[in-house]
Amino acid sequence: MPRIGFTADLLRPATGDASHRVTYIELFFDLVFVFAITQVSHILIHHQSGLELVHTLVLAWAVWWMWVYTTWASSWLNPETGAVRALFVVMMFFGMLVSIAIPEAFGDRALLFAVSMVALQLSRSLFTILAFARTRPAHAVNFVRISVWHAAAGAVWIAGALVPEQARLWVWLAALLIDLVGPRARFWTPGLGASDLQSWNVSGEHMSERVSLFVIIALGESIVVTGSTFGTGEIDGATFGAFVAAFAGTVLMWLLYFTHNQRRGSEYLEQADERGMIAQTAFTYIPILFVVGIVLTAVADGLVLERPTGETEPWAAGLLTGATAVYLVGNALFRRAVGGPWLLAQLIGAAVALALFPLSWALALTPLALSWAVNLVLLVVVLADAVALRRAARRTDGDREVR
Repeated sequence: MPRIGFTADLLRPATGDASHRVTYIELFFDLVFVFAITQVSHILIHHQSGLELVHTLVLAWAVWWMWVYTTWASSWLNPETGAVRALFVVMMFFGMLVSIAIPEAFGDRALLFAVSMVALQLSRSLFTILAFARTRPAHAVNFVRISVWHAAAGAVWIAGALVPEQARLWVWLAALLIDLVGPRARFWTPGLGASDLQSWNVSGEHMSERVSLFVIIALGESIVVTGSTFGTGEIDGATFGAFVAAFAGTVLMWLLYFTHNQRRGSEYLEQADERGMIAQTAFTYIPILFVVGIVLTAVADGLVLERPTGETEPWAAGLLTGATAVYLVGNALFRRAVGGPWLLAQLIGAAVALALFPLSWALALTPLALSWAVNLVLLVVVLADAVALRRAARRTDGDREVR
């Protein structure tokens, strides 16, 4: 392995601000995924059915997987070097092609979607092998394993693009399963075995900030959908109320994650002795629940803005309550994954949000009333979270005084 690879040092410094700082090329790269999230959300805005919901979830997870693998790689690669910047530009190009293909990914542009996604994944992992080869051969072998898994999943993604449309979903679900199992199996590969968890040490500050930025991207899509729907429709009292409800919901979701969870996750990962598995759980698997919850809420808010009064349709009610429950469960799981206790209010809030689905008919709630009811659930959880944190701080201060 040392005989191959780049002669220049393309890795981040081990210490100092540059070891964890998010760079401008990473933010530039994120712009492609702003577009991708918009494309994903608009599938459900224009085509409302259970099948399209499944398509949306598959595509959202594929988009997230491309982005989060890049975040892992950029925790080690130095984006300030010319070669790594060139890699990001190449990935942006493939990411643009993926994003363009998303609306017709299950139709005429399936091959463009699959080939571009596989090209993005393999270009990054193969580059990282060469970046590690001379200085950290164990890490390079780890990315050989990752490349094998990318190639295996990629073959299934491309095969799914070539089969008839009615079979495509099942093939792509199999490809997605391969992608999901890989990190948990530590990328076990015949002849190479499984990755050593010690090779997964990443900067907690960098990983936390990058994932937080993706949550911001998803929240930004909620703002875009709310603003564009409200701005193009007829403005009256009910529509204005729906606009305020949608905006308030976005703010509450932001508060729920960024007030306490984001900082706690960064500090816990930075202090952990073995960061790999923690980062994998807390910053790789769980955040997809944030993204799905926010994106589906944005779609639901758009539907409420279009028709705030009258009978609440099952589709809009299911999206609004289900998305809120998913987001709350995601926050509860994240809190637990970064060493915190289960916050009962988050789990109860998720159950109450789901209960609002049948209650919307029993109580004859309008879409606008249901939107505010969901916001009330979020508000109570945010307040309960603040109270729990304050009590924990008081207990800590009391223990220090006793000592």
